[in-house]
Amino acid sequence: MGKITGFLEYERLEEPHEDKNSRKKHYREFYLRLPDADAKVQGARCMDCGIPFCMQGCPVNNVIPDFNDLIYREDWQRALDTLHSTNNFPEFTGRICPAPCEEACVLRINEDPVGIKSIEHAIIDKAWESGWVKPQPAAYKTGKKVAVVGSGPAGLACAQQLARAGHAVTVIEKNDRIGGLLRYGIPDFKLEKRIIDRRMEQMRAEGIEFRGGVCVGKARTGKGVPNDAKSYLAPEALLTEFDAVVLSGGAEVPRDLPIAGRELAGVYYAMEFLPLQNKRVAGDGGVPDLWASGKHVIVIGGGDTGSDCVGTSNRHGAASVTQFELLPMPPDVERNPVWPYWPTRLRTSSSHEEGVERDWSIATKALVGANGKVTTLKAVRLAWKDGKPNEIPGSEFDLPADLVLLAMGFVSPVQSLLEEFGVQKDARGNARADTEGAQAYATSVKKVFAAGDMRRGQSLVVWAIREGRQCARAVDEFLMGVSELPR
Repeated sequence: MGKITGFLEYERLEEPHEDKNSRKKHYREFYLRLPDADAKVQGARCMDCGIPFCMQGCPVNNVIPDFNDLIYREDWQRALDTLHSTNNFPEFTGRICPAPCEEACVLRINEDPVGIKSIEHAIIDKAWESGWVKPQPAAYKTGKKVAVVGSGPAGLACAQQLARAGHAVTVIEKNDRIGGLLRYGIPDFKLEKRIIDRRMEQMRAEGIEFRGGVCVGKARTGKGVPNDAKSYLAPEALLTEFDAVVLSGGAEVPRDLPIAGRELAGVYYAMEFLPLQNKRVAGDGGVPDLWASGKHVIVIGGGDTGSDCVGTSNRHGAASVTQFELLPMPPDVERNPVWPYWPTRLRTSSSHEEGVERDWSIATKALVGANGKVTTLKAVRLAWKDGKPNEIPGSEFDLPADLVLLAMGFVSPVQSLLEEFGVQKDARGNARADTEGAQAYATSVKKVFAAGDMRRGQSLVVWAIREGRQCARAVDEFLMGVSELPR
């Protein structure tokens, strides 16, 4: 514990960021890392608790008190080593993780929590600036080959761990660029894609091969499932060529809204809308002409994906942006009423700050159009009782709608891929695989493993990294009989 009274003396510091009006004019990141001196102050606020609940709140079990103390002592390189010991990609989580560690912080009981996420962001960005992040190729090769299907955070974490164990790893991605959700689901103003590219260069130097534009299984071009594949690989071919296969794709099947007017032009899934802007920022030509410019935009769904639609629509220059949530408005409590668990709390994202009308307990009843294009959304207010919604008589209302974006979450992985491999599924349509025991992360098909959203369903980037790391250890044990990879 660097400074015993630090939590009494210092306040939580916010990362420096650009004004909400000026940042809407571009797609660059607008949050900067904490300066070194401010990061030291935040590290001093850590109480080094006897039971560090922050670590329990963190899915990858980051050794948070240790790197907080090291930053207070200005030992940045040891802090980096500590951070990397549990998290392959802190530059991702330091930007886009909702920081459950901070809700679990003991200081959160009656004060603002330690700025753990901002410290993580500061450590890794300083490390890249200083040239401390180096490739770590394996000293010895095992002669074993592993295919990782899906290049999101779970697949990348799994691939890096397996390569460092000495295996020959090939990452296969159906889209034209590597990164999965990080690349085409998260806007550039939250995560610039150069952040992914520089980590890919490290991974290539560690011996990992990336194959983009290759779809495993039959063509999948359903609504809300981006697919840039130029070629296809049969599952049988992978099982013949590789000693193990890891399925680490995302929960790509979006939740639909089966109401009258759903078929009208102007109604899209969020993942039909968001990737297009990422492609434009990347300099791609021939991107479909879908914009929010000058339109009345309604986003249905109150989560992170909906927030990303809000931020992107504002940057397009939408005439208005409205966001609906089916559930009641969460309480805007001052402190955490359910510590150390993740609380139900009103959260306002940076995109919300840039301009949006938010409303809760709203059910969309129908979409009305003219000449085949949506013009109006019909909705009704709900009263919730005993966890069940009831429509409030006389509360019906209409709103102008030129663009309706469905951001209501994701149901499951693409079912056809699991079926082509013959993998057993759980009740939610995910790949069935346990996380403990001798067959951890192993599916019902020999040599085939599953991790991330493919196994657990829609979740956070930090959970995907955890699953990728743990799956890598399970695969290493399967191939070698024993593993020295950390869990």
